[in-house]
Amino acid sequence: MIVTRYKIIRIILLILFSAKQMFAQNIDFKASNFKADKQGLKQAVKSIKLGDEYLEKGNEAILERMDAVALFENALFYYLQADEFNPDNLELNLKIGNAYLYTNQKYLAFQFLQTAIDMDASEQDATPNIHFYYAMGLQLEGMYEDAISQFRIFKKRQSEKRFKPLADFYKKYIQECESAMELIEKPQKVWIDNIAINSKNDDWSPCLSADGELLIFTSNRENEHLADDFGKYDNEIYFSTLEKRKWTAIEPITTLNTNEDDVSGGLSYDGQRLLIHKVENENADIFESKLNGTKWEVAKRKMGKEGNSVNTIDNETVASYDPKDIKVYYLTDGGYSKNWDIMFSGVMNRERKIWGKGQSAGHEVNTKYHEGSVYLHPDGKTMYFSSQGHNSMGGYDIFVSYIDDLGHWGPAQNLGSPINTPFDDLFYSSTASGKVAYIASNRKGGKGGLDIYKVTYWGSEKPQSLDSEEQLIASIANPIKDKSIAQPIMIEERNLTVFKGKVLDMITKDAIAANITIMDNSNGKEYIRLNSNSSSGKFLISLPSGKNYGIAVSAEGYLFHSENFDIPKGEAYNLVEKNIELMYIDIGSKIALRNVFFDLGKAIVKKDSYSELDRLVDLMKKLPNLKVELSGHTDNTGSEVLNNRLSQKRAEAVVEYLIAKGIDKEKLTAKGYGSATPIDSNETLEGRKRNRRTEFEITGN
Repeated sequence: MIVTRYKIIRIILLILFSAKQMFAQNIDFKASNFKADKQGLKQAVKSIKLGDEYLEKGNEAILERMDAVALFENALFYYLQADEFNPDNLELNLKIGNAYLYTNQKYLAFQFLQTAIDMDASEQDATPNIHFYYAMGLQLEGMYEDAISQFRIFKKRQSEKRFKPLADFYKKYIQECESAMELIEKPQKVWIDNIAINSKNDDWSPCLSADGELLIFTSNRENEHLADDFGKYDNEIYFSTLEKRKWTAIEPITTLNTNEDDVSGGLSYDGQRLLIHKVENENADIFESKLNGTKWEVAKRKMGKEGNSVNTIDNETVASYDPKDIKVYYLTDGGYSKNWDIMFSGVMNRERKIWGKGQSAGHEVNTKYHEGSVYLHPDGKTMYFSSQGHNSMGGYDIFVSYIDDLGHWGPAQNLGSPINTPFDDLFYSSTASGKVAYIASNRKGGKGGLDIYKVTYWGSEKPQSLDSEEQLIASIANPIKDKSIAQPIMIEERNLTVFKGKVLDMITKDAIAANITIMDNSNGKEYIRLNSNSSSGKFLISLPSGKNYGIAVSAEGYLFHSENFDIPKGEAYNLVEKNIELMYIDIGSKIALRNVFFDLGKAIVKKDSYSELDRLVDLMKKLPNLKVELSGHTDNTGSEVLNNRLSQKRAEAVVEYLIAKGIDKEKLTAKGYGSATPIDSNETLEGRKRNRRTEFEITGN
C-alpha cells in the first residue's frame, strides 16, 4: 500500500500534538490568575484590546475581498506582547493564529491554532469559528483531508446566519484542498532553492535580466530610514549580480528609493529600463526609469500623461513589458471584476507619452479572484502570472498562458508542485532560455516572510541552458468557484534566439551608445528599437523564431552596421554572442549591406531590402559631400563571366534605387567584382552566403 506524502505529514503531526492535547488548559486574563503581577496583567489586557481593533478591521476587510496584511501585522504587534505574559489563553492563541493566516508569516499560524483547538476541546467546543481557522492551518500544513473535515465541522456547527458570510470562502478552500491533492501526485521536475540574498523580512518581486545575471528585487529589510510605530521599514529596491554562480553583495538602487514604499515591477529585455510602482496622493501608479550609463534615473516619469496613461484614478501596480515593447501589462484594482485584474495598454505615441485605454488580458487569465503578478516571457507568446483563482492549491499560485494567432491568451495552466504550494507563490521571472526562473513565496522553511526562490528545470523537458557571460547592466478574492479546472503545465523548449554583445569603436574599442533597430524583413516593419548602454556598450535582443530579421546598428559619426538573422519556425533556443565594431565615417570606410536581397541569379532589388537602403539614403542626405562606391560580390559558383555581369547589374540596381530616392548620381559609383574578393571560404554553405553581398565604401568626402 502506497502512503502519499500528505498522509505521512498528517500522521507525524497528529503524533506530535497528541500529548499536548492531554494537558492543554485555558488560562483566562483575570486578576485571580495573576495576583503577583497585576501591572503586567493590566498591560496585557490593554495590548489585547488594541490588537482587537486591528483584527476586527482586518477580518472585515477579508469579507470585502480586500488586502489587509498591514492590519493583521499591527494586530500581531500587540497580541504577541500579551502572549509573552500569558501564552496559555485559548482566545488569544486563536486570535494570533487568525492574524498570522493573512500575513506573509502564515507558516507561524498553525502552532497557535493547534494550541487553541486543544484548549477548545477541553472547554467542550466553546468557540465555533475555531474550526474554520484551524482548517486553514491544516491546509497550509499539507493535511488536506483533515482540513476538509474541519471545514465541514465548522459548517455543521454554525447557524445559517453566521455561516453565510463565509460560505464562499468555505467552498473555495475545499476546492483548493482538492486541487492540491491532485497536483502533488504529479510533481514537476524542478529544483527549488532559497537564495542567499534573502533576509528575515519580505524579499520579493524579482526582476531578472534575460541572461540571468542581474537580479533587481524589493525588500522591507532594515534600511537607513526610520521604522514606523510597529517596527516596520519601508520597501526599497535593491540589486545583485551573479558572479561565479553566486550572488554578489546586495546594494540599494539609491536613485529609485524614497522615504515611502518603492517596488520593482518589470525589467526590460535589454536591461535598460525598469518599471516600478509607488503611492502618491494615496494612489498607486506605475513609473519608468532608464539606465543612463551605470546610473538609474530618478523615477519621475509616469507611464503616460494624464488622460492618456496606463495610470488612472484606480491603483496600478506590478507591471511587465511585452517583448515587442509596444504594450505594458499591469495589475489594477479597477478591472472588470473590481478585484485585482491583469490589464494591458498599447503605446500610441511614445514621444508624446500617449497610451491606449487599458484592456483586460481576457477571461482565460482573469478570474473572480485576485491576480497577484504578471510577467511576459521574451519568446513573445508566454505569460506567467499569479492568481488566487483557477485551480490554485491555496493562496496565490503561479500559472502560465500562451497567446494564439489572434492575440488571445489561452487557458491558464497551473505550474504545479513544488513550484506552487498552499502558501502564496508569485512574481515569476525567467531567463530567456526558460531553464531558470525566480519566484517569491512565503512558504514554510524560508528565512522570513516572502523569500525569493530559484527554480531550475531538469529532466527530459528542460530547455537548453543559456550560456553565462558577465551580467548585462549593472488576499483573498471574491470566492466564486471557477467552472473549469486547468491541468498542470508541461515545460517546453523556448523557440527564440538571444543576440547579445557590445557596440564598440573599431579603433579605440570604446563603448558606443548606439541605436539598434530590428526589422521584420517579411513585411518591412519595425519589430523593436533599443539602445546599447552608454557606459558598457552592452546590448541584448531576444528574437522569437519564425521570422527573418534585419538588425541595423547606428551611431552619430559612424557608418551603420547590419546583420541578418533567419530563424525558421520551431528553431530551438540559441545564443549568439558578438561584439559589433562601428567604423568612423572616413574615406576608405566600408560596410557590408547584409539586408539587401536579390532573387537567385537576378538583379532586381527585393522589397525587404528597402529599409536597409533607406538608411543609406538618410546617411547620404545628412552628409551630402560623401562620394561612395556600391559594389556587388558573388561566390565562386558558376561562370566567372556571368558572376561579374551579375554583380555589376546588382550594384547598378542599388545605385538606381538611391538615385530614385533623391541622391545625386554624381556621388555614386557602381562596380561589380564577381567572386574576386571573397571575405570567407567558398568551401562551405555559410561561407558562400557571406561572400554574396553588397558593399558600401566611402571614396570621397
